[in-house]
Amino acid sequence: MKCLCMLRQRENQRLQEFCLKQYSDVNQTRLFGKMASCVAEEPIKKIAIFGGTHGNELTGVFLVTHWLKNGAEIHREGLEVKPFITNPRAVEKCTRYIDCDLNRVFNLENLSKEMSEDLPYEVRRAQEINHLFGPKNSDNCYDVVFDLHNTTSNMGCTLILEDSRNDFLIQMFHYIKTSLAPLPCYVYLIEHPFLKYATTRSIAKYPVGIEVGPQPQGVLRADILDQMRRMIKHALDFIHHFNKGKEFPPCAIEVYKIMEKVDYPRNENGDVAAVIHPHLQDQDWKPLHPGDPVFVSLDGKVIPLDGDCTVYPVFVNEAAYYEKKEAFAKTTKLTLNAKSICSTLH
Repeated sequence: MKCLCMLRQRENQRLQEFCLKQYSDVNQTRLFGKMASCVAEEPIKKIAIFGGTHGNELTGVFLVTHWLKNGAEIHREGLEVKPFITNPRAVEKCTRYIDCDLNRVFNLENLSKEMSEDLPYEVRRAQEINHLFGPKNSDNCYDVVFDLHNTTSNMGCTLILEDSRNDFLIQMFHYIKTSLAPLPCYVYLIEHPFLKYATTRSIAKYPVGIEVGPQPQGVLRADILDQMRRMIKHALDFIHHFNKGKEFPPCAIEVYKIMEKVDYPRNENGDVAAVIHPHLQDQDWKPLHPGDPVFVSLDGKVIPLDGDCTVYPVFVNEAAYYEKKEAFAKTTKLTLNAKSICSTLH
């Protein structure tokens, strides 16, 4: 009887050891499986919010000026969030720029020029911004820059993405889009082999363009202000959750990738000879089919879309792009996928 009891004790001990090993193996599988499937990213530390890159796009100017006085709304534990007016002279004059477009001069050629009063004001300003928030492409640059813009086009809430392979930004954009729903939020992908933008935000590791419209230049609209404010809130919330250890599962977002820019029809003197057709006006993001009317001249001549594929127009009849000879941009719609991401601290 005594031997039988000892045998049962040994069996129970072996069973407990087996169960403990199985439990340990399962936990290790969960732990290392999570690490294997999750793209580990460095936690975010430094964020800048730019307003006034274009001095007559007032929503960003208004919000940044407010946050400089009272930053409680954009405060997040463990984060440095710096609001900043990027083009103060243009803001003072309520004009897009002084000498040239600040949002097109952040290439390495301009940033490396010797500082001189002979340089255009915006190039000098770009070097100052690069010194404060960069240097561009360095380990010391800011993690995230949100650059706030308005458009006269009917673009609604728009996030501008520069890199289709950036899991962190795709996850962030997915979070913002989901948080804003049912309000639509579109993603404009400006990745292109020939069209180079050299944007103000490109000095950051994660550059984010935020474009909200329609809003006339030099005007403030309460609805546009509220939408941009909400976009920033959700973006900062995403970063806060990420830093606190939340793992974001794989996701997919719909984006509109730039194909080409379309100029207005012009006469022999180079002047605009036709305007955006009423059927296209305010139809940003809507499908535009071959043969659909695009332009109409004063004598009533309708100019249709050429080509053999459906496109999705954006920045239709944008006021600031007349000087750039851009009536709208053609995009194609596609889906981007992001892997699961998590912070390396967790």
